[in-house]
Amino acid sequence: MRSSQKWTDKSLEIRERANWLCEVCRDQKEYNYKDLEVHHIEKITERPDLLLDNSNLICLCKFHHKQAEKGILAKEYLRELAERRENT
Repeated sequence: MRSSQKWTDKSLEIRERANWLCEVCRDQKEYNYKDLEVHHIEKITERPDLLLDNSNLICLCKFHHKQAEKGILAKEYLRELAERRENT
């Protein structure tokens, strides 16, 4: 699914909604436009129904993406950032 046009479009939408910034870096008052990736807060293997759900997607730099994958960044924090993005 990640190679599909739907995912490509959704990934682009999330990056645009995040103003092409890592959302964690921005929360820390840093503006990082480099090496952006879109992360599923709830893994798609566990919640395939949230694959294209904006509330489950967040724009992260590679560094923060790795931290999110390892559980260093709490899912609750990432969901809060995604919700903040969606409500602005």
